[in-house]
Amino acid sequence: MTEGVAQAVRSRPAFHFDGGSRVNRLTLLTTRDCHLCGEARAALDLVKERTGEEWSEIDVAGDAALARDYGDRLPVLLLDGREHGYWDVDVPRLLRDLAK
Repeated sequence: MTEGVAQAVRSRPAFHFDGGSRVNRLTLLTTRDCHLCGEARAALDLVKERTGEEWSEIDVAGDAALARDYGDRLPVLLLDGREHGYWDVDVPRLLRDLAK
């Protein structure tokens, strides 16, 4: 995970369970005027309906390092801080990987 992603994820609210805390397993990197980002959001909402898995969104325009690293292939989906895919969300693959 790049330091920019780590910092952005740390700045998001954590979800608490069993006395601990954690961040969302799914993070969608987006930017303004990104038509594919809307499709990715809809796919992640479907995944949330099926699994209950929350997701967060980070606009890379607010972070120069993220914009440099990911700006040419948005949206980018991170699973547990690692790149899972870009441009579209492969829902069947994501569901399999979340179940692991």
